[in-house]
Amino acid sequence: MWRMSRRRFIQTTGVVTMGVGSGLVSCRRREFDLVLRNGVVYSGRGDAPVRTDIGISAGRIAAVGVSPKAVSRQSLDLKGLAVAPGFIDIHTHTDMELLVDPRGESKVRQGVTTEIGGNCGSSVFPLNGQQSQERREKLEERFELEIDWTDAGGFLERLRKRGVGINYLTLIGHGDLRGSVMGGANRPPTRDEMHALKNRLAEALQQGVFGLSTGLEYEPSSFADTGELIELCRVVQQHRGVYATHMRNEDVRVEEAVEEALQIARETGVRLQISHLKASQQRNWHKLPGLLDRIARARDEGIDVHVDRYPYSAYATTLKMLFPPWSREGRNADFCRYLQNPADWRRMLPYVRDRVQALGSWDGVLITRVPLETDKALQGRSVEEIAAAEGADPYEFVRELLIRQGGDVSMCGFGMSEENTEAVLAFPLTVVGSDGNAISPTGLLGRGNPHPRYYGTFPRYLGYYVRDKGILPLTEAIRRITLLPAQIFGLQDRGEISVGKSADLVVFDPERIIDRAGFSDPHRYPDGIETVIINGEIAVHRGEHTGTLAGRVLRHPGVTPG
Repeated sequence: MWRMSRRRFIQTTGVVTMGVGSGLVSCRRREFDLVLRNGVVYSGRGDAPVRTDIGISAGRIAAVGVSPKAVSRQSLDLKGLAVAPGFIDIHTHTDMELLVDPRGESKVRQGVTTEIGGNCGSSVFPLNGQQSQERREKLEERFELEIDWTDAGGFLERLRKRGVGINYLTLIGHGDLRGSVMGGANRPPTRDEMHALKNRLAEALQQGVFGLSTGLEYEPSSFADTGELIELCRVVQQHRGVYATHMRNEDVRVEEAVEEALQIARETGVRLQISHLKASQQRNWHKLPGLLDRIARARDEGIDVHVDRYPYSAYATTLKMLFPPWSREGRNADFCRYLQNPADWRRMLPYVRDRVQALGSWDGVLITRVPLETDKALQGRSVEEIAAAEGADPYEFVRELLIRQGGDVSMCGFGMSEENTEAVLAFPLTVVGSDGNAISPTGLLGRGNPHPRYYGTFPRYLGYYVRDKGILPLTEAIRRITLLPAQIFGLQDRGEISVGKSADLVVFDPERIIDRAGFSDPHRYPDGIETVIINGEIAVHRGEHTGTLAGRVLRHPGVTPG
């Protein structure tokens, strides 16, 4: 792995002044809405940074290289701070949160200007059928909002009318797509059901979603076989979309899961995004180099594949994932009935013990969210700590907690190695995704104890891994969170500092940028982000949100909003 000294971190090839060979455009005298002066500009293309000025007009970059005599309505002296394209969070679960608080503060204050929701097989559409009605009711209860849409077009239009503080685009989740047609059926679709699945998928793609996501460890996505996914990905490919997959397994059978994802891409030609790539559990850590090699070879063979990863060695999921798949089929109420039945509980225990032992102990399981107030004090504490304090058997404690909470408990699992985390982040085909939502420390979105990646992903990546550990040159690290994700999703006017592009920009201090969110205290904004500009408007300045809602709801290229 290529590591860099801190001395060479910022200026890998040296900051250059603007000149003929820089590929930048000079403007002698004109009027701008905003000029950023004296910044060290990282274009997003991976080339050497340039110390120059940027002129912005009508929400776009109008000039890179601005005359000192140029007139502007507003000017900011950056005093040598870094300027990069706004960061693109390629893997998120944001959707309803932007209706509750459209500012998207936990993301925007990281420098994120665009994020991609609808991952891991989950989206807030389509909402048709019995299972969809149950989902609608749960969403309305959780977010205290009325849902007045059934399809992707309706949701995107609701967001557009609400106004958003961050650029937002989404995938359609296979779990919700399948649930809208087949409910929770654990079987292949009939011919008529497959026809309906394809039609609803095509409709969503035509309404502006950017592709399909799967969550193959979660029901009902897990009920789909490879053939079903191939049929659906042919529709995605026809619409030039992306297939993003939370694979069928990320630990014992992770190698087979990677092969399945590659097979789907090989047979359909679809653009493949492997979500949060990892080899979880210590017994599987040795598999990671082989996975990276297999993915690199697939790319060489012509498969359009990339991976994403968050810069942490702990994952976040539902506590139910520690239990056998058969027990998780159906609704939470069914799961709780299994827990309450002594015979079923005895059947579950060997599987749960194996999962916990693979994490080391119950100390590797952190309770992050419970819906009922009676257990809120448990959030942010490990199962081992809680059980010891209560003098309880940890297995019995978890069983009783899940029953009390109706099966709805979230957790973090400390299952990945630090060395593997570095290796994935340094891998040439990796982009960064938070796997987190746009939230805020207060109000409805401040509930719970989320994974610190919600607040810290991009500052941690640039500060801890790139600057301090030297896994990548800063120029390349910025390309991985700007231009590369824009190219993967076909965002032709974002991800790059170039004349004519949308003015999504982040100003940060490379020597100071770092995350401050922790597992026990996650609702903390990072340090080192000075200014964030979205579509030419200042959203964050001097570390504070301005309240502006300059984001846009983005639809797949070629789709005209209804």
